[in-house]
Amino acid sequence: MDSWKEEKIDLRFGRLFENMYLRSRKDLYMVKWYDKYLSIYGKSLDEIPNDVLETIKNQLATKQSKEPLVSVVVIAYNEEKRLAACLWSLSEFQTKYPIEILGVNNNSKDKTEEVYQCLDLPYYNELKQSPGYARKCGLEHARGKYHFCIDADTLYPVRYIDQMMTKLLKPNVSCVSAFWSFYPDVNHSASGLFFFELIRDMFLFIQHFKRPELCVRGMVFAFNADYARMVSIRTDIRRGEDGSLALSLKKYGRIAFLFNRDSRPVTGYGTLNENSLWKSFVHHVIIQSKGICRIFYSRSHYIDDDDNLILNK
Repeated sequence: MDSWKEEKIDLRFGRLFENMYLRSRKDLYMVKWYDKYLSIYGKSLDEIPNDVLETIKNQLATKQSKEPLVSVVVIAYNEEKRLAACLWSLSEFQTKYPIEILGVNNNSKDKTEEVYQCLDLPYYNELKQSPGYARKCGLEHARGKYHFCIDADTLYPVRYIDQMMTKLLKPNVSCVSAFWSFYPDVNHSASGLFFFELIRDMFLFIQHFKRPELCVRGMVFAFNADYARMVSIRTDIRRGEDGSLALSLKKYGRIAFLFNRDSRPVTGYGTLNENSLWKSFVHHVIIQSKGICRIFYSRSHYIDDDDNLILNK
């Protein structure tokens, strides 16, 4: 029960999700902070206006500190059509902390590397394929004490770093994760996404008390880099390297969560596999209902599924 007090979460679920509902209903009819980034999201490098690229480039340059406390590390695999939009959002971060923004090109076959080059962003090539290798490469080159994982298909609000740091700097915290949203499009309505995310958030909220590592996603994950270097980022699995790292970091402090809706990143539909919301909802219900009793007890070790292992790494 201590974690409830530490997070200062209102235990009255009705009020917590009533506030989420009222905020989300209001958001349906407002111009979103990420709309301008979506104007180039999905466009190839050649389709993005030069003045926009120049703006992103100049703003990124102003964010780079010679002595960063925070490293913001973007990993990208074949993300030419989404990377520039992501970097545009990062270039507009408003933070009181000295930061650096780095990129990792994970063996892309498209013009991902050219996007990094065009925007003059420091980046590194990682030829071994997997998110684990890309995250590990970023950690090896990052200089900040605190490490923010960024996915190239995701857009981030301007106060994201400072809001996450309010949790990460607390005593006995080794890492922090957050909830996230999807941007609406022709196949996913804003109202449909609201209800989908509401149910998902309620489940993750309950699950995080006993199995916080299962709620962690790499696109909304930050941690103490000194601790991370004393454990290992798994490179032998296709997915779940973020949750595995969070589990390993629990020996140094708890996994905290940021529930501030104003600080939610917005992402595409990779995790939904481009399915309709209804099909995605049914799929998630089927998956999560297996072993649902897990939400009532903690675990220190997980057995890997065979289809998640990368052989001959």
